Amino acid sequence: MNEKKSKHGFAMILENSTDFERGVPAHSISANDFKDWMEESAGEGKLSIDVAQNETHVFLVSTMAGARPDKIEVVVHNDILTIRGTRFSPLENEKDIEYYYNECYWGVFSRTIVLPINVKGDLAHAKFQNGVLFVSIPKQKIDNKISIEIVDD
Repeated sequence: MNEKKSKHGFAMILENSTDFERGVPAHSISANDFKDWMEESAGEGKLSIDVAQNETHVFLVSTMAGARPDKIEVVVHNDILTIRGTRFSPLENEKDIEYYYNECYWGVFSRTIVLPINVKGDLAHAKFQNGVLFVSIPKQKIDNKISIEIVDD
């Protein structure tokens, strides 16, 4: 990827990612809870996402125009991240609406991805601001060294 393009997209987000005052703490789920998330629902919209990383964290950014913060769920289970929510149209309470164009998706959406590296899901942090979801997940350091037991014969 072009360095200039890469720097432009996430650099601005990452530079401003230290302010988590409206953060959402991560929570654990059981395998049974996660299974329900994996079932596909007919008519769900698919969420567009960007995934990036630095030396210590994996970052996910997604735009969610029309979503209400209390209707967004973010779950990290092992190396799988799932986002679910609902987008509400500003016209939902209007009567006798006749559309000229109807291209925006309103309703339930979800997205499940396999993260590119092992993470510490219990330390994940999500922030929703100005219609953009920002998720920061610390990477899990894996020590590949194996101690060798020396046995004298």
